[in-house]
Amino acid sequence: MTTDLAVVILAAGHGTRMNSKRQKLLHEVGGKPMIQHVFDTAVSTAQHPPVFVTGKGGVQLRDWFQEQAFYVKQTEKLGTGHATRMATELLQGQSKQVAVLYGDMPLLKASTLAELAAKQAQTGAAVIMLSVMGEPESSFGRVVRNAYGHVREIVEVAEARRRSNTAALLNIREHNAGVYCFDAAFLWENLPHLPQHVARDGNIEYYLTDMIGLAVAQGRMVEAMTTDDADECLGAGTRAEMVPVEQAFRRRAVRYHQENGVTIMSPETTFIDQEVRIGQDTIVWPNTFIQGKTVIGEDCVIGPNSIIREATLGRGCRVEQAVVENITLEDGKTVAPFTHLSDLHEAQKHE
Repeated sequence: MTTDLAVVILAAGHGTRMNSKRQKLLHEVGGKPMIQHVFDTAVSTAQHPPVFVTGKGGVQLRDWFQEQAFYVKQTEKLGTGHATRMATELLQGQSKQVAVLYGDMPLLKASTLAELAAKQAQTGAAVIMLSVMGEPESSFGRVVRNAYGHVREIVEVAEARRRSNTAALLNIREHNAGVYCFDAAFLWENLPHLPQHVARDGNIEYYLTDMIGLAVAQGRMVEAMTTDDADECLGAGTRAEMVPVEQAFRRRAVRYHQENGVTIMSPETTFIDQEVRIGQDTIVWPNTFIQGKTVIGEDCVIGPNSIIREATLGRGCRVEQAVVENITLEDGKTVAPFTHLSDLHEAQKHE
């Protein structure tokens, strides 16, 4: 089934807990800003440029992406439903489907988003949401199903604690990951009808999760697709929360290269960025950093204690306890220990 997908990326959070001069979504994990990962997932899947819903710090996002995306500003912090509504004027009538993503979920896979969109197009559901299996202490909303296994509502943890069946709700293992693919007409028609909630600070908020209840009340189909990779649902709102996100990117990169014939001797001390390419039968020794858009050929030996950054290495190269950056090495090149090779050093040799 052909998809016709537009993507709204919620990026209006102030990020005060990050305690940074930079917009929180521009902090790097997995080798690039976390919002860049989300953007790349969106543009590789959707047929329309993404729309960023921004707040404080939105100018920094505009400076980063410039004309690659559209931008709307949420001037009042009135919740996720209100933030999504800000995109109505730009997107209403422009696509058959709308996905809504959080800008601080950089591990979401393009294949997962594509699967959500394909399932929505095939079923005509009001919304297909992503869920994840979690533990009772999780802060994620719970996916409540009826006796027939159909999604009935999402209950946030704070709401669950106000209900008489608190324990039963909190023990639900299926949790809301916060990624949705909507039937566009349903979304734009119903966003103005979201109920109000009073937040802890006394402000009125509108929750996007209430779209589930609206769909059920109208007799529309709602489906939850459970990811088998819980890392996809990790977010980062603080510097401490960036640590498990970075670790997840490392696990993903190591697993990818191992499956493609690369030996990685110490995954726990090896850092490989997402756009790195490594040839078959290359060996990577401990304490090695391979960064940027580096390309390493087959049958190389890299490390230990080495940094390869934005470089291209031919087949059969050996780099041990050295730094190689912004340079191309021919096949069979050996870089001596305690060497720093870069385009700058090469240029200085010829001055």
